[in-house]
Amino acid sequence: MQSKPRHPLPTMLVIVAGAVVALLAGCERVDTAAQPTAEEIAIRTAPAEQVFQGTLAGQPVHLVVHDCEVLRVRQGPQGRLEWTSVLTPEPYPLPTACERQSLRFDAGQVTARLGRRAFGAGGCCASGGTYRSADGLTWKKL
Repeated sequence: MQSKPRHPLPTMLVIVAGAVVALLAGCERVDTAAQPTAEEIAIRTAPAEQVFQGTLAGQPVHLVVHDCEVLRVRQGPQGRLEWTSVLTPEPYPLPTACERQSLRFDAGQVTARLGRRAFGAGGCCASGGTYRSADGLTWKKL
């Protein structure tokens, strides 16, 4: 009895095709551009007393205070919201936490109140203070 010669090519094609289908079945394309960044979430969820959006020195300005830091918000490439730090309280040698923060507009100027409390200390504030700006970029401590 003669045996038929085996052709490994069709068997191999079936195995490879099955592997490709199995690999592709688990793949999903994640569109990271549609997911908001941490900055965008913080900007959109900030309470009203932590946001200023208006005109200063004849220019449109959007500010948000986050973790005792005043940040200027702009629309970056691809339409994403980005922020740049414009005011940070002076450093403190020990660990601190943000105790109070707010922005207030009055008479063409923005006033920022920032206060960081040292861990383990009572009351506020180890660093921070009250600052005022007429343009949103240059701040003067009151």
